[in-house]
Amino acid sequence: MEVPDIPDAPRARRRRGRTALLLAAAAVLGLVAGTCTGCLIQADRKPTALPPLSQPVLAQAKGEGPEPLSAAQDRKVKTDGDLRKLLVARPKGAKKPDSEPGKDGWLNMAEYADQLVDEDREFARLAEAEFRRAAGIAWTEHGTESVEVRLVQYHQEESLGASDRAGNWDTFDTDSWSIPGTGDGRVYISTEPETEPGYLPVYKAQATAWRGDIAMEIWIYDTKPIPKSKIMDLAKRQMERL
Repeated sequence: MEVPDIPDAPRARRRRGRTALLLAAAAVLGLVAGTCTGCLIQADRKPTALPPLSQPVLAQAKGEGPEPLSAAQDRKVKTDGDLRKLLVARPKGAKKPDSEPGKDGWLNMAEYADQLVDEDREFARLAEAEFRRAAGIAWTEHGTESVEVRLVQYHQEESLGASDRAGNWDTFDTDSWSIPGTGDGRVYISTEPETEPGYLPVYKAQATAWRGDIAMEIWIYDTKPIPKSKIMDLAKRQMERL
């Protein structure tokens, strides 16, 4: 005997109650009534006056304006002038080296990068740091000592080129001391001389610091150890001129 197929029963669905429909209708009627009442109340009110468009005229100050800052007070005047005038002077009795980088104390970006290890890489870094210009002076003393001082200025429109470059030097195997009054400025003295077959050993001292958009760089080379006092005194005197 075959049993007839019985179709699946439909899923039960809860009927929405009559109370819910009455509450929904009451809410709609209440909203309409409230809107109409609000419109009637607003229609009976007087319009609010708008504030006047004109503003009171400010009295202009009388008399002459302040005197412009002198070059001694306005650092921008000093640093935007001839950068070479901010360099320390060559000591009396010191000799000018046979060859100096740049021309008349100025170095363009290519000439400056040529003084550094891996000049192609440094040229790209100088461009990224927004190099503006550089000035330098050099001399020799006591037969074996050579000194180089440079001031490198940056545009500093997108980055702080002066402080970044001043703190980006290879200073491994050195003793270092801070330069008073310069914040991050430091002097470095190599703990061991550089040696090369056929040549005398070479000792090196270095100073780096920055002020505003100008980075200071000093190098001293000699065949005998360089006193800390020598590089420190030169660094202080150069920073005082900035």
